[in-house]
Amino acid sequence: MGKAKELKGKLLLLFIATFIFLLSLNVTHMTYKAFPKPLSASKMCSLQISEQTLTPLNNTKHILVSAYMDQRVKGLDIRIIGIFKMDSEQPLYCLFCCAGQLSNATPTTILKHNENFGFPFITTDVMCGIPKGFSATHVTLLTQPHRVTIPNQTWLPIRNQKTGREEEQKLQFNFTVCISNLFGDYNNVLQFAQTLEMYRLLGVDRVVIYNTSCGPELDRLLQSYSQEGFVEMVPWPIHRYLNPSKGWLFSQSGGDVHYFGQMTTLNECIYRSMERSRYVLLNDIDEIIMPYKHNNLMSLMDMLQKQQPNTGVFLIENHIFPKHHFEPSGRFHLPQWSDVPGVNILEHIYKEDPDRSIYHTHKMIVQPRLVEQTSVHEVIKNFGQRFKVPMDVCRLIHVRVALRGSLKFAQLREDKRLWDFQEKLIPNVDKVLKRAGLLGSEGRS
Repeated sequence: MGKAKELKGKLLLLFIATFIFLLSLNVTHMTYKAFPKPLSASKMCSLQISEQTLTPLNNTKHILVSAYMDQRVKGLDIRIIGIFKMDSEQPLYCLFCCAGQLSNATPTTILKHNENFGFPFITTDVMCGIPKGFSATHVTLLTQPHRVTIPNQTWLPIRNQKTGREEEQKLQFNFTVCISNLFGDYNNVLQFAQTLEMYRLLGVDRVVIYNTSCGPELDRLLQSYSQEGFVEMVPWPIHRYLNPSKGWLFSQSGGDVHYFGQMTTLNECIYRSMERSRYVLLNDIDEIIMPYKHNNLMSLMDMLQKQQPNTGVFLIENHIFPKHHFEPSGRFHLPQWSDVPGVNILEHIYKEDPDRSIYHTHKMIVQPRLVEQTSVHEVIKNFGQRFKVPMDVCRLIHVRVALRGSLKFAQLREDKRLWDFQEKLIPNVDKVLKRAGLLGSEGRS
């Protein structure tokens, strides 16, 4: 009898527990239905957000690259960087989205960069203001001044959003190097690794590279650097949309756009780095901006900024080291690098003196917040002053084919500055090549 009562009690407890469990499930379900998650802006605005670095603009011949908050010019808030067809001008209007709300369309100011070297497509900025009281997260361009977007309209996220605490936030990087373009299956692996490791020794924190195509060995090295976080790879498939030129002058090389869109990538990299890097170095992959009186870039820039406090653009003179002249002792002709494709910059210590009777090119160190538009060798629009850095303070080490091929060997000057770093540079290069599987077992540890 006692056992029967005990069994009934257990069954009653089981029934009560089951009832409570089912009730809780029902309440949870009702609660979920009563308080649905808020719809994202992408659903409310029917956003098709571009995940590409090159986005064709509907009903035009133009290509959009990226959008940035830029309130340095009074009355304007947004700068959209693009590549526009020169002879295809038309009014454009900005439309914004935030938290599921569409703004009114606002008129734009279209600023074509004044250097295009004769090509039909040119780097172009589209500037517009955000309607008062509207906090925009995405922007798109329309060809008509209304809010109705077509179904496949593509939106760009607005980067460099202001947080209200800009002054308090520490910049993520001191120095970023912007490498404008890799194309044509470029595979100069050894010089690439040496250059990046040299920059790391000089204090560079991040290298941004716009990649159209490169060789298989260099691709392996790039993937390794990207995984480490030192290199930021930006896909740049411009050949899918335009016929990019491999030259800098339309009259000589033809094509749609200068040097695979080099000027667009340099400008895009400045804005990409504006809220996270104190300085940006604008140069090619076979060039090193080298201080000659300091052992790192921060010491160099501290000195230059004290001497030139209102300067935002520092021009660095280009010096060519012809790659067909080799240092005679062969001390840096290292066996572990014999099967690595590319130029060994440590073997080239003879440089040309620039011909100062003609235009001589520079590359640049800039404060990105003081730059509006840049070309390859000079800034087009900036807020501060410009300063040509004396060659004995800093100059470019550029190992490539000779520029002044008529010079005899005796007319070249010896420059062994790179050797000052060889004790750290060589093992560091070995390490990155080995990590990428590009160095045999004979490589140094």
